[in-house]
Amino acid sequence: MKQTWWKEAVVYQVYWRSFLDTNGDGYGDLEGVRQKLGYIKELGADVIWLNPFYVSPDKDNGYDIADYYRVMDKAGTMGDFERLLKEAHELGLKVILDLVVNHTSDEHPWFREAKASKTSPKRDYYIWHDPVEDSAPNNWRSYFAPSCWEYDEGSDQYYYHSFAVEQPDLNWENGELRQEIYNMMRFWLDKGIDGFRMDVINLLAKRKDLSNVDNPYDLSYLANNPGIHDYLQEMRDEVLKHYDCMTVGEIPFVTPEEGLLYVDEARGELDTLFHFQIADEMPTWDMLRFKQIQRDWYKGLNGRGWNSQFLNNHDHTRQVTRYGNDGEHRVASAKLLATLTHTLPGMPYIYQGEEIGMTGVKFYSIDDYQDIAMKNRYVEEIGKGRDPKDVLASLQLLSRDNSRTPMQWNAQKHGGFTDGKPWMPVNPNYERLNVETDLSREDSVFHYYQQLIRLRKNNPALIYGEFTDLLPEDESLHAYERKLGQARFVIVLNHSHETRTLPFSIDAQSLVLQNVENGTDGLLPYEARIYMTPTAR
Repeated sequence: MKQTWWKEAVVYQVYWRSFLDTNGDGYGDLEGVRQKLGYIKELGADVIWLNPFYVSPDKDNGYDIADYYRVMDKAGTMGDFERLLKEAHELGLKVILDLVVNHTSDEHPWFREAKASKTSPKRDYYIWHDPVEDSAPNNWRSYFAPSCWEYDEGSDQYYYHSFAVEQPDLNWENGELRQEIYNMMRFWLDKGIDGFRMDVINLLAKRKDLSNVDNPYDLSYLANNPGIHDYLQEMRDEVLKHYDCMTVGEIPFVTPEEGLLYVDEARGELDTLFHFQIADEMPTWDMLRFKQIQRDWYKGLNGRGWNSQFLNNHDHTRQVTRYGNDGEHRVASAKLLATLTHTLPGMPYIYQGEEIGMTGVKFYSIDDYQDIAMKNRYVEEIGKGRDPKDVLASLQLLSRDNSRTPMQWNAQKHGGFTDGKPWMPVNPNYERLNVETDLSREDSVFHYYQQLIRLRKNNPALIYGEFTDLLPEDESLHAYERKLGQARFVIVLNHSHETRTLPFSIDAQSLVLQNVENGTDGLLPYEARIYMTPTAR
């Protein structure tokens, strides 16, 4: 495969509203991101992914956009963004933005015009259907609500929404609408941004058959429908191929075979993708399943397309809580999970706070949660007569708010995130778990991330090398090889609470990185080792 800058990059995701508040309103802002560019650079990241900061009523934390061309007041001003972009580039950092074009806010002028009249020129920018037997057109669910259809009394029609009622889906069959989107993309690329993370991009094409589905809770019928690749190829031809930019598609409900259609270099649609066979489809750690997923995606994309490696982001519980051990072995397991994402094939993503081992939370009242998906599901389940305490407990672990609590910069009030009242409570463990403390310790999670990033950047085998699973049937040990030419790395991880013996010998002198101090041959709980050696056998 051809070598490119983005394949060699490490991406740092900034959920800006929880990053750093500089004006005391309780929300992080773009100026806060600018002030911490040096921190991100020190970590070793190359690319910053910013979650949406466009004008929005904020029903879904900015993923309901009312104006694609302006910055919301909570985030700052366009001048703030331009300064951030300029200074990031001066530091050698690239910046990619969220592209949210499956839907808009219901407060977007397009939708207001569309809703005003059936004859509105913007009516066809969205998807409308007549009632069927005085009810919704079918039994399809949305991600955030029991139905993906919302009745509009004024026109006696339903509009379609894959997410919240306040997020009507755009009609990508409308060529005029597509040109509006392409103009908006050019606007931001001409400002100098370096690419897009494309929100649920494989939902753009809608299913033509509106008949009921057997299992409405299996939302795969919302995605990967005929026409999607026509749209993405047109987007490439109209916009993307004219810029030196990177694209990563958020693509749920996709297999390696389907994923290749999006990222095959010969097709040229997208550069790389997020699939969710781990994050969405593996609620708790399952080593054998994880290994199988990695093997399948390596086989499916090898030599033709590029993968992404992540275990958490703004939509998923923090990795050390969900897939590691956030108690006695928090530091070791945080480092072990980092070792995975930075040595497996694909582009590593770091979600803010992951680099210090931030943990998930459990709020004990639904009122403390902001996650619209969780709150809607809570109301739905309560409506079925379930006990509110049981419902809350069942939703806590996978609530998106687990990863959205404010960044913990120091041991001061609110973790140094804000001088005001934070928009979401700070994790109570900020007094002992924060950036300032991690930077002061040589054996910290932060410094381990630095070492991993340097090791990957200095060794192309960890980027472009062949991948071989050395222990495919072991339920707690993960060992694999990355090899390019004469360079060979063996990565060994004990993802368990028990000390384990490595079932093959390897030259101890070839050890280049280790996440715990260990004077024995056995692998301690959550121990990770990286060997650079030709002698493993």
